Amino acid sequence: MTADASDLGEWRDDDGVWFRRAARVIAVDAAGRVLMMRGVDPAAHDHVWWITPGGGLEPDEDERAGAVRELLEESGIRLDPAELAGPVAVRSAMFSFDGRPYRQDEVLFFARLPESAHELDTTGWTSIEQASVTELRWCTADELDAVDEPIYPPALPSIVRGLLDRGWDGVAHTVD
Repeated sequence: MTADASDLGEWRDDDGVWFRRAARVIAVDAAGRVLMMRGVDPAAHDHVWWITPGGGLEPDEDERAGAVRELLEESGIRLDPAELAGPVAVRSAMFSFDGRPYRQDEVLFFARLPESAHELDTTGWTSIEQASVTELRWCTADELDAVDEPIYPPALPSIVRGLLDRGWDGVAHTVD
């Protein structure tokens, strides 16, 4: 299955690498657990990873607006952009997905969710999410440390611990 670039807000650079801007949400529930998605590459089923909800921004879409749109589409959790702290982290990643090379520049926001936010709804998933997301679940930072599959960004468990212990320090930290 090859994703349509127009559906993902992507374009191809002159060197053939697909590029997109993205926004993610480190959504933490009242129990201190972060919402995670387990992904698998439709073109390489042995390539799996864990990420927070989020994804590609529409052309000219505000990062906060895109982050809450993606969170709603992928989890059913509705937030106002003003409820996001951050961006708490920024990163640029090179990866392969569905047989294509990608460069993604992304920002990560933080949100403490109300106790009522445990109900998850995946009916907003796109066809590419249906083909590539195998699990949506709440995880503690310790559980993330114990996962045998890659977590992106790799520093996520420590980012979550810092946000829970000290809150956001007002800085968008650059992470790998």
